[in-house]
Amino acid sequence: MFMNNDNNKGLKVYNLLVQKYFISEKFLLTFAYRKLNMVYITRKEHFCAAHKLYNKHWSPEENNKVFGKCASPNFHGHNYDIYVTIKGKINPESGFVINLFELSDILKHDVVELLDHKNLNLDIEYFKIQLPSIENLSVFIWNLINKKIKRTGAQLHCIKIQETENNFAEYYGE
Repeated sequence: MFMNNDNNKGLKVYNLLVQKYFISEKFLLTFAYRKLNMVYITRKEHFCAAHKLYNKHWSPEENNKVFGKCASPNFHGHNYDIYVTIKGKINPESGFVINLFELSDILKHDVVELLDHKNLNLDIEYFKIQLPSIENLSVFIWNLINKKIKRTGAQLHCIKIQETENNFAEYYGE
């Protein structure tokens, strides 16, 4: 419990579920905030990849009707931005929810190195079965990194993939 005189207007009592480190009122309240609240942190990475959207069970006309230029037999490419949001409580020793160097290593090794400058339809086994839409790509990336994120003590909150200036998908693991 911590008491504050609050400019002689009476006593305020703060019930804090933290160890009592009384350096200053500001430090103690800041420490309590960090200890009790969920924080979300996002890391952005980038990769380039080609793909083609088509359903092999449909006619070329149906594919063109549904997917338009994305059904081109010659494929097409995108410069993808991926935003990975992690949630957790701040570690009082490091001040981090997750070490961003570690998160960057996971994303570069498990996502960027795998997908960058690849033809998703031809080079990635998963997309030989699934259409490489940004919706399916966001689920694929979630499944690639979720266990590694959990091992850090943090929790994967969201994968957001921006395919074009106007199109993006968000996946929350549901």
